[in-house]
Amino acid sequence: MFRSEKPAAAAMSKPVEPISPGKINSIMEGTSIVGEIQSDSNIRIDGKIKGTLTARGRVIVGQNGVIEGEVVCQSADIEGTVLGKVNCQDLLSLKATAKLHGDINTKKLAIEPGAVFTGNCSMAGGVVKEMDPARLRTDSAVRPEPAQAAR
Repeated sequence: MFRSEKPAAAAMSKPVEPISPGKINSIMEGTSIVGEIQSDSNIRIDGKIKGTLTARGRVIVGQNGVIEGEVVCQSADIEGTVLGKVNCQDLLSLKATAKLHGDINTKKLAIEPGAVFTGNCSMAGGVVKEMDPARLRTDSAVRPEPAQAAR
């Protein structure tokens, strides 16, 4: 007769899918936007945004793209510059040319060699509060000396 609120709460925790997954909004190079942007699909930034960007799909920041502010999205590929907090529900990928100065909250993180990241990162299920000193000794004992590795 009375329904429990648990099924509704479980539905809210599922990732929100973009409305138009095959379409990409684009902020072209030479374009600057100040304010809040909300997108129900994917978005590519090659210009400059100062404010909050919220996307239900993937955010792509091109090599010349700059975001100063908060980014909230399903997933992101960053090749340009982000100065601010990034909240990503799934995969955040920092490409070799990326510069991210701010805090990250994501489920998965991929960082290519050459990318620059300055800030704090929080990953669901992967947060380590303190490193065990005994583990540090074990890890260093396993590594071979440089002279032994060359043989």
